Amino acid sequence: VLFRSTATALAAALEADAAADPGSPIGSAIAAAPGFVNLRFADAALAGTVDRIARDPDAWGRVAADRPQRVNVEFVSANPTGPLHIGNARGAFVGDLLCRVLDAAGHTTTREYYFNDFGAQVRNLGASVWALANGAPVPDDGYHGDYVHALAAELPGEVRTEAAAAADPAWVAGAWASERIRAGIEASLERLGVTFDVWKTEGSLHREGWVERAIERLRAAGHVYEQDGATWFRSTAFGDDKDRVIRKSDGDYTYFASDIGYVTEKFSRGFDHLVYIWGADHHGTVARVRNAAEAMGYEKAKVEMLLMAWVRFVRDGQEISMSKRSGEFITLDELLAEVGVDAARWFFASRASTSGIDFDIELAKKQSNENPVYYVQYAHARIASILRKAAEAGLRPADSIGGILAGAPEASLARAIVRLPEVVEDAAAAQETQGITAFATELATTFHAFYRDARVVEPDEPERSAARLALVAA
Repeated sequence: VLFRSTATALAAALEADAAADPGSPIGSAIAAAPGFVNLRFADAALAGTVDRIARDPDAWGRVAADRPQRVNVEFVSANPTGPLHIGNARGAFVGDLLCRVLDAAGHTTTREYYFNDFGAQVRNLGASVWALANGAPVPDDGYHGDYVHALAAELPGEVRTEAAAAADPAWVAGAWASERIRAGIEASLERLGVTFDVWKTEGSLHREGWVERAIERLRAAGHVYEQDGATWFRSTAFGDDKDRVIRKSDGDYTYFASDIGYVTEKFSRGFDHLVYIWGADHHGTVARVRNAAEAMGYEKAKVEMLLMAWVRFVRDGQEISMSKRSGEFITLDELLAEVGVDAARWFFASRASTSGIDFDIELAKKQSNENPVYYVQYAHARIASILRKAAEAGLRPADSIGGILAGAPEASLARAIVRLPEVVEDAAAAQETQGITAFATELATTFHAFYRDARVVEPDEPERSAARLALVAA
């Protein structure tokens, strides 16, 4: 009873204020059981919002964060041992759109790509290239595929000379080959519309001393010990099931050592929050890296890993199997050439990163409403056609949509349009992108209904036509 009476009194006060203020955004306030107040916007408030979109369209959907942060987002990070294939490209789609969402939500993002130029995989690539360049077979643990043969054929004379004089020619050939592949990955990502602010190598973390400084920081805090000739991080003190090796008894550092050096290096650049977008196979690494960050004095919550589920690529009902080592895969460039950039970006962005995806290549190519990308693009094409025909008829959008929102089709479309900032805020808070594609589909559906019910280009009714054109332009 108390809730209902309070809601009734609040609703009455809001309606009285709205009645006394012609500019009030509130159209009505109605109390509902057990103690809710349902508010409806006034048509004038909705119209004013749409007019504001028309005045500054580039700013629409961008919101101010309560606490703006500098966020480092590390994504893709596939090792440069082969072209970027569609199996490991999901991070590019998720990471790029997440950065765009965070930027629109008032944060400042740095896009970062981290790759291994330091381990056995690069050496195995070099051994494969060096063997083929000298007419020998690829080693058992080497890399196969046409791209390896192409690299061997392109090996420059100065690299050959340097490798031949080196104690281990595979490292020299591997360093050259991995950089060529990295440049190719960068070009492929640019075709996708994805660029990076920072390209960081594992080797640089060692050369610049970040790994050693991180270990000393852990040692000073009492979280490192020596056993069996190896250096260990006492991860069990932070809830892990076992302690973790930082440096092996043969003197080599583990990947985990590079990970903790990387945390220190990133925070040294002034970031407030670190986001890592990793494949689901990295789940075992998450706890130990976050534990080490906490042990070094950083806030654990500021080190966040988003694990992506795997993608199953399907053509004509059959799964496409892929292996970089065997050379059997579809490259990202091949996928983009077949389905287009828009379709590829859409299909990856339209599901939560933790959900598996069956990517139907044939569906992504269809030009019908069965394909959600085409459905949304068709709404955009229809809008462009309306504006073009209006211009040919001598009609232009009004400066204000005025009082036309009393009609159902106009009001429905306006209410869909003005939701974008809320969608952006929700996506940034959840650090998920599928709300953006869902909104685009909803907006396209509402627009198609508006087009069916409201004739826009009407030379005999220029004022109504101009107002509807303003809504269409928004």
